[in-house]
Amino acid sequence: MIQILTTGGTIDKVYFDANSKFEIGASLLPELLAESNIHDGYSLRELMHKDSLELTDEDRGAILDAVTKTDSPRILITHGTDTMALTAQALKRVPGKTIVLTGAMQPARMRRTDAIFNIGFAWAAVQLLPAGVYIAMNGEVFEAGAVRKNLEAQKFERTAEAS
Repeated sequence: MIQILTTGGTIDKVYFDANSKFEIGASLLPELLAESNIHDGYSLRELMHKDSLELTDEDRGAILDAVTKTDSPRILITHGTDTMALTAQALKRVPGKTIVLTGAMQPARMRRTDAIFNIGFAWAAVQLLPAGVYIAMNGEVFEAGAVRKNLEAQKFERTAEAS
């Protein structure tokens, strides 16, 4: 059984036309999993509904606590992309579990989103990777501590430590 934890982030953003801004809405993850023909083999828990730029050390502590307390050895976490690498780094102290973080550059509710692909890719990664903490985004897997988000290119890349 794979434990899925949601924290919010762009993947769950909703555009509110009246005030011309995006806000975190209810998670679309159950719908995305169903669209991908993934109907069982997981337990879903919504931890929070936050943009990753708003995550605090206490929030990362809550994520760490949830990961530590679950009996599942495989955990998939949806997370905002801006601070995903920070949370992955914080989770590195968890031994014996495979933890994969993923998200989206465009909200899942938008027509041109990478959310569905990233969820499917992370679903496969969490089942195949050995114990450790990883980020799975846009067809690539990165180890925690050796990845950063390139804001200009809007993609994740390995840092010098990973070379």
